Amino acid sequence: MSLLWIAAGSVIVFLVAYHTYGRWLRDRIFKIDATARVPSEQFCDNIDYVPTSRSVVFGHHFTSIAGTGPIVGPAVAVFWGWLPALLWIVLGSIFIGAVHDFGALVLSLRNRGKTVGEIAGQVISPRTRVLFLLILFFALLIVLAIFGLVIATIFKLYPGSVLGVWISFPLAMGVGYLVHRRGVSLLPVSLICLVLFYAAVYVGVYHLPVRIPDAWNPVLVWTAILFVYCFFASTLPVWLLLQPRDFLNSHQLLITLVLLFVGMIAASFMGASLVNTTPAIVPQQELPKGAPPLFPFLFITIACGAVSGFHCLVSSGTTSKQLKNELDAQPVAYGGMLLEGFLAVVVVLACCAGVGMGLLESRPVDGSWHIEYAHAGTVEAAAESQPAEIWRSYYNPSGKWSDFQLGKMVGAFVNGGANFLNALGIPLTLGVGLISVLVACFAATTLDSATRLQRYVVQELATTMKLPLLENKYSATLFAVVLSGVIAAIPSSAGAPLGSGGLILWPLFGAINQLLAGLALMVVIAWLYQMKRPVAFAVIPLLLMLVMPFWAMTFNVFSPDPELGWAVQGKWLLVGVAIVTLILQIWMVIEFLLAMHRLKKLLQSPVSAPVK
Repeated sequence: MSLLWIAAGSVIVFLVAYHTYGRWLRDRIFKIDATARVPSEQFCDNIDYVPTSRSVVFGHHFTSIAGTGPIVGPAVAVFWGWLPALLWIVLGSIFIGAVHDFGALVLSLRNRGKTVGEIAGQVISPRTRVLFLLILFFALLIVLAIFGLVIATIFKLYPGSVLGVWISFPLAMGVGYLVHRRGVSLLPVSLICLVLFYAAVYVGVYHLPVRIPDAWNPVLVWTAILFVYCFFASTLPVWLLLQPRDFLNSHQLLITLVLLFVGMIAASFMGASLVNTTPAIVPQQELPKGAPPLFPFLFITIACGAVSGFHCLVSSGTTSKQLKNELDAQPVAYGGMLLEGFLAVVVVLACCAGVGMGLLESRPVDGSWHIEYAHAGTVEAAAESQPAEIWRSYYNPSGKWSDFQLGKMVGAFVNGGANFLNALGIPLTLGVGLISVLVACFAATTLDSATRLQRYVVQELATTMKLPLLENKYSATLFAVVLSGVIAAIPSSAGAPLGSGGLILWPLFGAINQLLAGLALMVVIAWLYQMKRPVAFAVIPLLLMLVMPFWAMTFNVFSPDPELGWAVQGKWLLVGVAIVTLILQIWMVIEFLLAMHRLKKLLQSPVSAPVK
């Protein structure tokens, strides 16, 4: 019953946190004003600034921040055991991640819809703006390269997911056109499209899996197609594709989450167990050879789902330009982060208890899906056998850390989630298709949202550096897409195939992403201090998000371990980018401390007497 109690307990904790800590932040710290005029109305252009209902903005915000982040991170981190992962997800999302997202959104709402990078130049120093934008540029470059690789890999491993993912885009555009140009009610047409979407998933899984021959390098081909899509998706008006697509995807996620939650309940009564499958904490000596230590790497491995710097880009880059009332900020930002935390909890349970239920592998063989069980041919029988051995077949604690594969970890969630759905009577083949479509759809929403955000960053940097060619929306987007595509396309190492380049930057993603969260919290604290609001509640989150990524990055650069040390391995690109990032972090922290000192002196100085 541990599975049931942990799932239900996390839901209760998140609900209590939303109605207590979230409400305190709303009323006492950020002082949300329902009468305030928001940027979407002030600067409405029906392209980026579009006043939008709460439900649609929530769908956009949640699907953009979620992506594969709360899936990949927890799916990898459970090799340290399920307990550290769960504690960091629940406590991190309540006290750090949701605070970070909420603060970034309110900050942008109160500053004409500007990004956190722009606002950093106002509340800290003009130099900070450029430093922040450079870190944003590197972070988004990594996001684009990695997420393109993840989606392409899913399409290769799970060809039954392709039709469902791609059919969602024209369906979303149809919804956008009918709602915004024909005045059709949103809910009925979106529900019809949702039915069509699931019909496409069924057809794709059983009748029309889309495969690219291995001789053509399917990962490279899919990556190229995805970046062409990103160019058009990120330059279209938000009402035409981004909003309706994210709205449909939010429905898909909620349906799948409900099915997974109910499936977990059913599976717990069928004998599925968390504690009998995975150790609560795996001792360091039992970890794979060369594995990084729990501290500080847990805090950068699980980013989305606990706290993620990428979220500040979504909050201040796109969401703040669509919110039509400040009252919507708490459910969209704070509530959205808690829902993402719950998704991460589900991933942990699927990668542990779900994997232990018996489905070992699913793959296409001779034009059809092949389901292979570790032991018996039924979930019930497998649950009574050796779930810990099944879990080890994925996480192989006796092997080497360098043997871990990103696709294998994502597959742990896909197969474990399919086992939960199977407990409800959903066939495993269809369950695998549903979960793989879920992963690919959410990665796609993050991919094109990140492209749009990278366009903003490129335009801001171009304006600062006086590069008029890149100030244009289309040229900035083309620059972002081509650069990310080139990095994603190159081989990750000697002998590796084309299209694996995202893996070169993957080791940097966690640390830079979490560092970005710390820098965003610095900007929020500086603004609150300037507004004479309490800041003590954010100091510990700030220190954690500055220290942990700094610690992890320096560990990776200078470690003598040949499995972990980038300098020892001769990975000079990683070493160079890491050192530059660390220097930028130190510089920004110094600028922040100087700014806080100036603000303190300014706020403590007596008010000048009026001139007579």
